[in-house]
Amino acid sequence: MAETHVLFVEDDDVIREATQLALERDGFTVTAMPDGLAGLEAFRANRPDIALLDVMVPGLDGVSLCRRIRDESTVPVIMLSARADSIDVVLGLEAGADDYVTKPFDGAVLVARIRAVLRRFGHASGPNGARPAAGDADDPVEAVLRFGDLEVDTEGMEVRKGGENVALTPTEMRLLLEFSNAPGTVLSRDRLLERVWDYGWGGDTRVVDVHVQRLRGKIGQDRIETVRGFGYKLRG
Repeated sequence: MAETHVLFVEDDDVIREATQLALERDGFTVTAMPDGLAGLEAFRANRPDIALLDVMVPGLDGVSLCRRIRDESTVPVIMLSARADSIDVVLGLEAGADDYVTKPFDGAVLVARIRAVLRRFGHASGPNGARPAAGDADDPVEAVLRFGDLEVDTEGMEVRKGGENVALTPTEMRLLLEFSNAPGTVLSRDRLLERVWDYGWGGDTRVVDVHVQRLRGKIGQDRIETVRGFGYKLRG
């Protein structure tokens, strides 16, 4: 099996070199770049399996780089931020990042987070890495679920709104599958973190909130309802 190729963009020489060595010891192939413009060139030249982008890099900052990558690809992106409460975290997620890790980080935690993202994108059971969503695994699931003018093809991993295809990232697709397999059911942020982001531990619920907002922008603002204090539900 081919090694997973990681694009790592970090301007701090010590962090870049140490993290590259740690990832390579865990079996990853790493292309490490010191700035955003070099990172974009490396992305286009190598088409990595996953991108790790520091928010504050020169030339083209990590958020802008994430946006450029997302314009061209659905490859998973993890942002690296020096502060957990930074607005940069939200900006990165809004730009299309799938997750983030706060610096300084433990190498084992970073590897675990990378592998969790990769499982969601292509190494889990089901089409395109999407595992069965909420509900009893033994219950038959319709191939195409319909909610008003919204159609969710659970086998072809396609979404249509008013007959027009809607482009979703794999994370957005997994999130929609959770909702569409339990319409009218309130799903808590913690449950969505566990099911969609594969967190076996507590995580930052901003990841859920930003992805729900992005999903609403694509399938309709009123399709997913906020149930204050509990979570979200899909309107049938």
